[in-house]
Amino acid sequence: MHLDDRFDDLVASLGGFFRTWYVYAGLELGFFARLGEAGRNGLTAEELARRTGTRPELVGRWAWGADAHDLVESGDDGRIRVDPETAQILLDADRAEYLGGQILHAAVGSLDFAGLLDVMRTGEPQRYRPDRYREAIERLTLQDIGVFFQELLPAVPQLVADLQPGSRILDVHCGGGRWLIAMARRFPGTQLTGVEFEPDSVERARANVAAAALGDRIAIDLGNMTAVGHAVECRLAYFQYALHQLPDPVASLASGWAAVEPGGWLVALDWYLPSDPDELRTRHSELLAGVQLDEMLQGTRLVTRSEALGWFHDAGISVPELVDLPSGASAIVARRP
Repeated sequence: MHLDDRFDDLVASLGGFFRTWYVYAGLELGFFARLGEAGRNGLTAEELARRTGTRPELVGRWAWGADAHDLVESGDDGRIRVDPETAQILLDADRAEYLGGQILHAAVGSLDFAGLLDVMRTGEPQRYRPDRYREAIERLTLQDIGVFFQELLPAVPQLVADLQPGSRILDVHCGGGRWLIAMARRFPGTQLTGVEFEPDSVERARANVAAAALGDRIAIDLGNMTAVGHAVECRLAYFQYALHQLPDPVASLASGWAAVEPGGWLVALDWYLPSDPDELRTRHSELLAGVQLDEMLQGTRLVTRSEALGWFHDAGISVPELVDLPSGASAIVARRP
């Protein structure tokens, strides 16, 4: 690559870092949400500041920078606008294309990256992550929920047919319980249980379930990831962006599989590292590489599809199906005879 071309490439990467923070501020302060509501009429900096409780002069500077990064348009008429496609990608958590959670997680996670140097020198992970990080993870996984409903379920229609009223559904390492809430609404009459081993996540999940008025159908257990219980009673056991973060993924899979009733399903949805060199230098792999930085900090790691399939084999789960999805996520699906 010519020196000038390589320089432009690396400058673009630096610009992407700054763009992330313009998006982060715009999401957390409600700028994009209010601009999306205003539509093509847009808002002045003063109007946007008034609706978000911020300072007009600083909103104006944010809008200038966001315009430079092609996130909003600051018109000659003094009004700030966001195009509908950008608003959907950043705000609509029901879409598989939702990136708002990923950007929030990237910004929040990077606040801890100073510790990465010591981790790489010593091999000792950073055990403690603040609550803001766990909240960001919950926002991040909203995209996974969209992928599950929009991409995975259409690819496995028999699973949809099998989730009849009365079915029991188990979410292992359920985090804040958002997938359970979405499933309860999508499949009425089902009974759902989330198992989580982090007490703060259990509290957050229970609060989210109560706020959704679904406490009569969703239970959240503080449990052991290698002994989730509920033996042979669940129509579906689900792992969402979870296996690679667990200390013993094989034992966790075996425990989840033991909870599945005859004819039931075990599904693991995750984002896997490329195993083909041709996949390595893609935009999707760039994002995965960024996630891998965060995994390294906390002592976990992303894995390849073949390594995850090996976990299924070692857990005694025969002939799972690998389902690659349009978003770049993949699901490993097994059905008990």
